[in-house]
Amino acid sequence: MNVTNSSRLFLRLIFTSLVVLSVVYYLRFLQNGLGLAYNDARSHLDIGRRVVEGLKPGLAQLGSVWLPLTHALMIPTIGNDFMWHSGLSGAIQSMAAFVATGILIYKFLERLKVGSLGRLVGVAVFAVNLNVLYLQSTAMTELMLLATMTAGCYKLLVWHQTDNLLELIQSAFWIMLSTLIRYDGWFLLLFSTILVALHTWKKKNYSTAEGMTIIFCTLGGLGIALWFLWNQLIFKDALYFAFGPFSARAQQAQLSAAGVLATKGNLGLSTKIYFYALMYNSYTLPAILGLIGAIILLKDKALSLSTKLASLTLLAPLAFNILALYLGFSVLFVQGLSGNTWFNVRYGVMLMPSIAIFLGFLVHKAGHLRWTVVGLTAFVLFFAMANQDAVTIDDARVGASQKNVSEVAGFLNTYAKNQPGFILISAASHDAIIFSSGLPMKRFIHEGTGAYWEAATTAPERWARWIIMRTYDDNDLTWKFVSRTQGFSSYDLLFHLPFADVYEIRSDYLSQLQYQPVFKNQK
Repeated sequence: MNVTNSSRLFLRLIFTSLVVLSVVYYLRFLQNGLGLAYNDARSHLDIGRRVVEGLKPGLAQLGSVWLPLTHALMIPTIGNDFMWHSGLSGAIQSMAAFVATGILIYKFLERLKVGSLGRLVGVAVFAVNLNVLYLQSTAMTELMLLATMTAGCYKLLVWHQTDNLLELIQSAFWIMLSTLIRYDGWFLLLFSTILVALHTWKKKNYSTAEGMTIIFCTLGGLGIALWFLWNQLIFKDALYFAFGPFSARAQQAQLSAAGVLATKGNLGLSTKIYFYALMYNSYTLPAILGLIGAIILLKDKALSLSTKLASLTLLAPLAFNILALYLGFSVLFVQGLSGNTWFNVRYGVMLMPSIAIFLGFLVHKAGHLRWTVVGLTAFVLFFAMANQDAVTIDDARVGASQKNVSEVAGFLNTYAKNQPGFILISAASHDAIIFSSGLPMKRFIHEGTGAYWEAATTAPERWARWIIMRTYDDNDLTWKFVSRTQGFSSYDLLFHLPFADVYEIRSDYLSQLQYQPVFKNQK
């Protein structure tokens, strides 16, 4: 068997192992209920479902705050109730991305001329990480982002080594997809564009660099341009996603007013908190070994300068996350360090492909210490798995990223399910309730239902049999609008619960309620 056939067989075995690992852990987290623990996972699934089912279905339901690609990819399957309520419609993307990222780590190390052992260790560091395995079993967006960003970085590395224009175009394509998943991709596009310009200018001339940069930016930035256009067409404001009432900026403003956005304007604390999240997600030792591997890579005289620079794109998520915390565009709580809970600590997983690649490179270069590095890494990963140590699970299960909405959802499922009438609720505040209720989307009147929302928040007694909202909280748009109406006096408080209260219209007003959809062909 020649070297090429041996390498292909090795790659097939890795691919098969990744697929099996992915499926096994999806089924495991499906069975124990953790696959849907993240509030955001349920919201992502609801966004996809609203496109195909509800009082106002259509592409406009893709919204404006979260970028649209992962939700759009759910459309072919989310109409099936099992695919929706099991989370598989979203998780299947994460699972495919998990396998793809593992393969890309292997190919990246192959491009760095790392031997079989180093490549295998690199893939294992990524794949045998319970934080990664948990996120790949959910409808969250992190794994899709990792796959597209790693693909973009890999193709950029190949272009730096070959100057093949097709490789540059493919890199721009994958980075463009990442810009439609999370805003981290926007920073990668900026970082990569600078590298493309510098590489071409140094190797050729200014005019060639200008042309290459334009080609790269045109495709790489297409998704961003389309997102601006989408917001302008749907919300009449190209920057609605950035400055609208549901934007991260608006949410961070509330946290800042409450005095819990400690990282804003504090670069040292921003760096410290992100590094803690990084260490928790990577189990510390792999991150330290990865750092050593990165230093060795940058000092390796056998590698060209362009190869080293291209490899630095892997660190773009590190710079982005620290900068976002510093500027107040992001929030991350590490229990015991910033706040008394976990929140968004999963952001630390963004460096896992980088750690895996640099650690794999270290194994290749470690000489007689190679097996010491492998042994220490295997020891840490084994005990992390054995102890079920995953900060992302803690975040989803007990941190601020989860909501125990079982009381409200259980009421709706057992009581409202068998009685006619619409439920008025703010999806921005209570998407987890909508999902967990198990009711059809067409039972709910929310911000995305157009004329139904406008009518129900003006005259709730004509439309809503039940109202779900947080009493006295104007951040809950249902309370903000409905509590000021005359019709609100027609309701009694049925349940006062931790995350939301349930109001029901009094029986003498039932005859005037509208029970069927009447607004057709809303635009």
